[in-house]
Amino acid sequence: MDFYKRALELRDETVENRRFFHKNAECGVHMPKGAAYVTEKLREYGLDPKPLGEGVTAVLGSGEPVLLLRADMDALPMPEESGLEFACPTGTEAHACGHDCHAAMLLTAAKLLKEAEGELRGTVKLMFQPGEETFEGSRNMIENGILSDPAPQAALAFHTGPGKLPVGLVMYNDATTMMFSTDIFKITVKGRGGHGAYPHTAVDPINIGVHIHLALQELIARESDPQKSTLLTVGHFEAGTTANIIPDTAVLEGTIRTNDKEARDKLLRRLVEVSEGIAKAYGGEAAVEVPRGVPPLVCDGGVVREMVGYLKELPIPGLAFYPGIASSASEDFALVAERVPTAFIYLASGFADERGDYPAHNPKVQFNEDVLPVGAAGLAHCAVRWIESKKG
Repeated sequence: MDFYKRALELRDETVENRRFFHKNAECGVHMPKGAAYVTEKLREYGLDPKPLGEGVTAVLGSGEPVLLLRADMDALPMPEESGLEFACPTGTEAHACGHDCHAAMLLTAAKLLKEAEGELRGTVKLMFQPGEETFEGSRNMIENGILSDPAPQAALAFHTGPGKLPVGLVMYNDATTMMFSTDIFKITVKGRGGHGAYPHTAVDPINIGVHIHLALQELIARESDPQKSTLLTVGHFEAGTTANIIPDTAVLEGTIRTNDKEARDKLLRRLVEVSEGIAKAYGGEAAVEVPRGVPPLVCDGGVVREMVGYLKELPIPGLAFYPGIASSASEDFALVAERVPTAFIYLASGFADERGDYPAHNPKVQFNEDVLPVGAAGLAHCAVRWIESKKG
């Protein structure tokens, strides 16, 4: 089958699916509307979808080899200011990272693969996951068995990239860390409240929090290997209610990001040691929580090169390839990549005009829907060709 030609014929349907997700944006790991829509569409296309944790899965073909195709489908907790007629109306959710495009592309890829199921000499397993932005979705589906029965030998996912880069540009990394780890931390400092006129009778958690904040910066400046990339950001610092009262507690929240597993492990350990040590030195206590995180995304070079080779076979106008891409952002598909040889590939979805002025996670961001047939065809074509290659 000419997957790109067929994907172009299905463009309007893919756009319709994308716009449903966009208008009905949902955040987090629980996405009842999105999961129901995926289930309905897969059944319409002739598949037998199943709930898996908070996500949805389905299989095409049978036997080995098995390839996992994944799309995330959650939005961000923010307002939308795109001006699009199908913008999310809630004012509290927005598809500002392109996951609506990912879900729509995989739905169309599922339809393409169902139409060509007779060509499959193995199995394609679909993974529609929620909760990527909260780093819960991949973990939720892994814990519920997405990597077993049948167990995939490789995995593939696409991610759209807005801005000025033109549709047809394919970006990948087959050699080094592609995306950073992320760990979200919360430090609760406990002091002893008192009157602002008598600070000597209190233990000021704000003072302790300030010293912790400053000391954490030294973990990057003085303890991290300069040959490795490490970032530590405190984005939330909250304490007190009024000017003349020393509060009982202060809270700091932030993120640690690295491109190296050992650097990540050291920073997480030192985060606790420094926070607890400084709090104790000033007469208080610090409780450190790291509730969720993902490792660096390191793709399998061989699988990436295979998938890129298959993409080059598609007759897509303006198709171009950019290797070695790396980002300090994070991706919870890294949890799959830790366990299964994985290819994670960016597809540019930008505009040359003012619609390309805004990056992902901006309330005004827009994504070029011309990328949808590219992604749908790419997923289907790569799946068929990868399975063929393993059969010899």
